[in-house]
Amino acid sequence: MNTRRELPESPYLAAVAGREPPRVPVWMMRQAGRSLPEYRALRAKNTMMQACFDADLITEITLQPVRRHGVDAAILFSDIVVPLRAAGIGLDIVPDVGPVIEHPIRSLEDVRAIAPLDPQQVAPVATAVAQLVGELGDVPLIGFAGAPFTLASYLVEGGPSRNHEHTKAMMLGETDTWHALMTALTDVTIGFLRTQLEAGVDAIQVFDSWAGTLSLADYRAYVLPHSTRVFAALSQFGVPMTHFGVGTAELLGAMSEAVHGDGGGHGVPAVVGVDWRTSLTDAASRVRRGTALQGNLDPVVLLAGWPVVQRAVRAVVEDGRRAIDAGAAGHVFNLGHGVLPATDPEIITDMVALVHEL
Repeated sequence: MNTRRELPESPYLAAVAGREPPRVPVWMMRQAGRSLPEYRALRAKNTMMQACFDADLITEITLQPVRRHGVDAAILFSDIVVPLRAAGIGLDIVPDVGPVIEHPIRSLEDVRAIAPLDPQQVAPVATAVAQLVGELGDVPLIGFAGAPFTLASYLVEGGPSRNHEHTKAMMLGETDTWHALMTALTDVTIGFLRTQLEAGVDAIQVFDSWAGTLSLADYRAYVLPHSTRVFAALSQFGVPMTHFGVGTAELLGAMSEAVHGDGGGHGVPAVVGVDWRTSLTDAASRVRRGTALQGNLDPVVLLAGWPVVQRAVRAVVEDGRRAIDAGAAGHVFNLGHGVLPATDPEIITDMVALVHEL
């Protein structure tokens, strides 16, 4: 295990650890992506999968928003299906569709055919992390992976789904198959994040993008134990760990339990991402005390013009302060989901500057 680098001046690391940062830290999900012309220029020559397995491209694309916007954290450029591809599952990322699986997982035999993640298959990711740690200076690097449930939903459905009918049918009707699948995917997620941590990332985020389709009872029965194992297995690295989902207002308390662990805490900063449907103040009352919050500007606001953006940013910052007063450990300004492709990069730069001024 590598020795972690010291970043004492990082506003992001201060906020998530419950210390008072010199300014409100800000970064954005999908900050490295289709909103940036420099990204589109690179992607015109490479498919998404090619870019995700090329260390130099990963490095360059991760750095682009840090250079342009002055954000307080970089997030590794990758995709949640990268470890699935590395584990030998046939898939591709289709433009304007998303991940498409060649042979969806529908039986216990299909589950048993899932190979463990070979770290050598994601060696370019580890190389990119090492390069980025050298390039980023005092800016922390966040590694990430998809949560087992969201990975399962892609594998079972065969791609993006509105109702997740095959996924829920397996979960509720073929419980043994479901837990076997979730166990295998938990191992894949841990392996992918461990590779990033050993290469030197300063924090991790686990994306459970589709968990909001579940009731709290189903989440606790069929998902929470597996997500909890992800965080428990990686707590030894001592870095901040963030859990994020969309439409998860009713799940925020349980999601914070996953990060903290059954024993009441791993001794590392725990963060829960909040989307725009829930105020940060309300979220603070739902998560475990001592949890930092991340969020939660609606990404569409960035398409509505600067006067609207300015008002909304101020409101989120104020809500973050109230959330801290209500018991949250800290607040990291972010969007409630990813940057939309049509977003003007200059608006993003101005937004970051405003958050820092506030």
